[in-house]
Amino acid sequence: MEYDDNWQTRYQDMIETPKKALAHVRSGHRVFVGTGCGEPTVLVEAMTKEAVNLADVEIVQLLTKGDAPYIDSRYGESFKVNSFFIGHNVRAAFMEGRGNYTPILMSDIPRLFDSGQLPLDVALIQVTPPDARGKMSLGVSVDIVKSAAENASLVIAQVNPQMPWTRGDSLIDIYDLDILVPADVPLLGHDSRPLSETGRRIVQLAAALVPDGATLEFGLGCVPGCGRITQAVIPLLKEKHDLGIHTELITDELIDLIASGAVTGAKKSTDMGKIVAGSCMGSRRLYDYIDDNPLFSFRPTQYVNDSNVIGRQNLMVTFNMALEIDLTGQVCSDSEQGSFYSGIGGQVDFNRGAAISKGGRPVLLMPSTTEDGKSRIVSRLSSGSGVVISRGTVHYVVTEHGVAYLHGKTVQDRTLALISVAHPDFRAQLLKEAIDAKYIRQEFAEVEGKFIIASQDYMKTTCLMKNGTQIFFRPVHPTDEPRMRDLLYDLSQETIYYRFMSHHQRFGQRQVQNFVYVDHRKDVAIVGTVPAAHGDEFVAVGRYFLDERSNRAEVAFVIRDEWQNLGVGKFLFKHLQHIAMASGISGFTAEVLRNNKRMQAIFNNSGLKVKTSIEEDVYSYIMDF
Repeated sequence: MEYDDNWQTRYQDMIETPKKALAHVRSGHRVFVGTGCGEPTVLVEAMTKEAVNLADVEIVQLLTKGDAPYIDSRYGESFKVNSFFIGHNVRAAFMEGRGNYTPILMSDIPRLFDSGQLPLDVALIQVTPPDARGKMSLGVSVDIVKSAAENASLVIAQVNPQMPWTRGDSLIDIYDLDILVPADVPLLGHDSRPLSETGRRIVQLAAALVPDGATLEFGLGCVPGCGRITQAVIPLLKEKHDLGIHTELITDELIDLIASGAVTGAKKSTDMGKIVAGSCMGSRRLYDYIDDNPLFSFRPTQYVNDSNVIGRQNLMVTFNMALEIDLTGQVCSDSEQGSFYSGIGGQVDFNRGAAISKGGRPVLLMPSTTEDGKSRIVSRLSSGSGVVISRGTVHYVVTEHGVAYLHGKTVQDRTLALISVAHPDFRAQLLKEAIDAKYIRQEFAEVEGKFIIASQDYMKTTCLMKNGTQIFFRPVHPTDEPRMRDLLYDLSQETIYYRFMSHHQRFGQRQVQNFVYVDHRKDVAIVGTVPAAHGDEFVAVGRYFLDERSNRAEVAFVIRDEWQNLGVGKFLFKHLQHIAMASGISGFTAEVLRNNKRMQAIFNNSGLKVKTSIEEDVYSYIMDF
């Protein structure tokens, strides 16, 4: 982009010094400050210096990255802050009660300006120098800045040649501005904070939820003691294919993802081939990368955060953070322990959009505990915690202990799912509180102490069947009860007889629970799953129970009828053997009916040292490793 080299001469009558420009701000004015790294720091500094001449000036902001000098208690009579999002630079003051927080969806903020509900007297923004047409780019912050500039009575623009020119709907005409303040100064930056070990585990699980061809959004998710977990998902996606980006915010992490070839935008339903964003925060490397780059399309919040626009993308996957969630699925993400911490931002907009997207996945990331060791998964939200995402619209919740899928689930099922991804130290207490609250049935008290999630990677594997289907084998999960029940009741009479040595097809609650509540040490249960329309479908279950006196484990497994004679049983037996050997178990035992030839063949051809005996049509097997 070529700027007009003579712009300061051409528009000389619009140019003023910072001091003279900010002298136009009067007591009682409402002043908007440009967002993020596009904050006009020279204008903010000049305004703060005018504090002695001002009273009751309301500063309206979204998220600013500067020092926010106006929040200092010395200026309490001069400035008051009304923020749509509480960033680190003002958080301490807000916790002291020196600030006003307006909880609002990001997509609704421009309507406040457009409708006159929140009239703006002055807008302080930052732009590039003009081109020959008199057009200027809002650069790294388009989001709500464009609407603020269009609606403010007086627009003062810091004109900075270090601001990158961004393409898209980011331009503003110089004659829509009132005062120009030239300022050749570095833009504010945004560093990438290191992740904790907990954060690394969370992003690994989150990245696994991204399918090839997905369109992605990454919120500005920084959780105390964990780091910016939402942005940290990005580096783990380099092996993906044909990803698209439609997001509020771009950071440095995206550059390497683009360089890997993972981002093409070729499968996007709208804005194909374009990276759509509202703002950008990062290093000079990033600012140079987006400068006049046709790959990027910077758009205002009215477009970027429109849930209908978001929902038109197929496979829309969104990553945002949560601070607390109750067992029914109510999510708090703007406050912590009764104090406002951040804001709603675009979380609800993107959650809604991904929810209506074909194949979409709204994902919330959250460490299971706070910095001081309290559970973030609770039976009831803490006093002062507000609901940002309702229980009816939450989908995926990811902690370092796993992924819970809640949408369309009963209160009982979502309660069990959330307990399963809570910190192990709190699961027993959460289970008790859930029973007391009548979220789950009283008989679940019998599984207390068995609510264990297997995390050993060696228990997981995949197998490609002869028919081309891939089966994923993993440890059984406490939330697998509905799928386990479906499997058991789908078995034929013959299969039931061979597995349970009974023609009885009625499985009680306790019997089903015995399949899913195991300790994964003495009692191991592995399920084979294949993808289905609404979650995984079970095709096989294998299990062993250790007799510590003999150090042998009794083994048994059952395979859905239509999956028999495909080699599933043989593979599952080998996998159970691998797990048992890794645990120091010396062998298996089994009881098999005389007519169950398929099971006998698996054991007899296992390559193990096999001893058999028969009594009343039942073979007893002893198999040593």
